[in-house]
Amino acid sequence: MQFKLFLMITIVLASGIAIAGQYETDTFETKNHHKLTINFIKHGSLMINFDDFIIQVDPVSMFANYSTFPKADLILITHEHDDHLDTEAIKALMKPNTLLIANEASLKRLGKLKTKVMKNGDRLDVSNQISIEAIPAYNTTKGHEHFHPPHRDNGYILTIDGLKIYIAGDTEDIPEMKNLKNIDIAFLPVNQPYTMTVAQAINAAKIISPKVLYPYHFGNTNVKQIQEGLKNSGIDVRLRKME
Repeated sequence: MQFKLFLMITIVLASGIAIAGQYETDTFETKNHHKLTINFIKHGSLMINFDDFIIQVDPVSMFANYSTFPKADLILITHEHDDHLDTEAIKALMKPNTLLIANEASLKRLGKLKTKVMKNGDRLDVSNQISIEAIPAYNTTKGHEHFHPPHRDNGYILTIDGLKIYIAGDTEDIPEMKNLKNIDIAFLPVNQPYTMTVAQAINAAKIISPKVLYPYHFGNTNVKQIQEGLKNSGIDVRLRKME
């Protein structure tokens, strides 16, 4: 009986690893030489694995079957739109001690799911190696403000063993980006009218100056233009299947 149970657990874990393996990944080294892997799922959905601590960002069932993924230790929701918040995906990833973080406007859709609210400017230490800061995310273009109004939605800075990852959420190149310093990895959305134009993404990248930039949430936008526009900037622009 114990052998069967062990075998079942092994199969389930292997299944989660195999499913995650269907997606493109990049691996980074943290300050203390730990391995951090980013799985590029689709659109705004990401999985980050740091020493088997699993972080899911904006998991949505239309992009993946989350019942086949390993359970999450931390889930981050940027805002309440359908392409960023899906309660079925969240429930599939939850375990008793999963920390679910979202903006306040998401609470209505999250219902009874135990949620930690973070507002723009809030900071949280998850452990002695992981901290989170909620960053403003909003539209500035005239006529587009209603998509993502100021003070409602979040971007997040994840600091993981010294490695700083900026996940911008749905935003344009807002003035608050001038306050972001020492960003190692940045995810910037590029699909006007909802987020940025290519020109805005290039401008945002120049303001933030991350070591590595991933355009994401880009739909049909030609993100190769971002690579070309930042060719001599010193920013490593990497294109992944994050349409």
